[in-house]
Amino acid sequence: MVVEKNNKVEDYKFKKGNLNFAVVGHVEWINFLKVDQLPKPGVISHSEKSLEYPAGGGSIIAKILSDLTLNQIHFFTSLGNDDYGDKCFKILSNMGIKLHVAWRDKPTRRGFSLIDSQGERAITVIGERLAPTHKDNLEWNILKKMDGIFITASDSEIFKMARSASILCTTPRVGLNTINNSNVLLDGLIGSNLDPGEVFSFSELSLKPKYTIKTEGEKGGIIFPGGRYKALKNKKLKVDSYGCGDSFAAGILYGMASKWDIDKSLNLAKVMGRDASEFFGPYANSDAVSYTHLRAHETSLHLVCRLLLE
Repeated sequence: MVVEKNNKVEDYKFKKGNLNFAVVGHVEWINFLKVDQLPKPGVISHSEKSLEYPAGGGSIIAKILSDLTLNQIHFFTSLGNDDYGDKCFKILSNMGIKLHVAWRDKPTRRGFSLIDSQGERAITVIGERLAPTHKDNLEWNILKKMDGIFITASDSEIFKMARSASILCTTPRVGLNTINNSNVLLDGLIGSNLDPGEVFSFSELSLKPKYTIKTEGEKGGIIFPGGRYKALKNKKLKVDSYGCGDSFAAGILYGMASKWDIDKSLNLAKVMGRDASEFFGPYANSDAVSYTHLRAHETSLHLVCRLLLE
């Protein structure tokens, strides 16, 4: 793993934690297409590579947290009762994530993510974003046992239940009305300052979160309180920016739940966000790359999560 210290980048070992996490949010079945250029009116572009996977903010954060802790991640979500929903359930379950699903008689949301030669992506989604509600007959009592919870899609009542966790973070894409109606104090509100769907002002919030982070991609971002921060430079060629913000958010949650100070948490988040741009698709192993491996002298009891530094 890499951290910034005195403007230098240093390597250090990161042992998987023994923390309990839950994610409440959405899933989207995404077709990832590597194209020679993003579509322009009247121009035919060509796809050089394609990959289909369950993705979306909830899935990404659940998978990243699963890579960081020894304990199974609980993912509360909603899926359509269709083939795409079934495939999402099977693939995410095979990743070791424990899914708690509110099945709907609606189509599972689908979409396309087009990635150009510079690693920039453009996303088009199809259909309604399905989200769990407090009325769904799911094992909500599990939330009381969590060290950290991240919410990407839910209703206000779920926020109230999730506040029992030591650390609660979310994204403005959940909806400011949903956040405000919960009247819950957040430990972290994390969103893109470049995405109109996530831009907001503090005057729109009824309660100011402990930390608010507005990301700006390769330019870094702004943390309140704290000020501007810089992003880490890529170690490898930037391949695909999909999921960088969600990976960053997972790092913040993990650090805060570990009782790290905000600077150390931010360092982990920057590594996660940076490394997410260095492979194609939503997950490292979806493109024949793995986040983790054991060195010769290590055992499963001393597993070191090594975020791709080569």
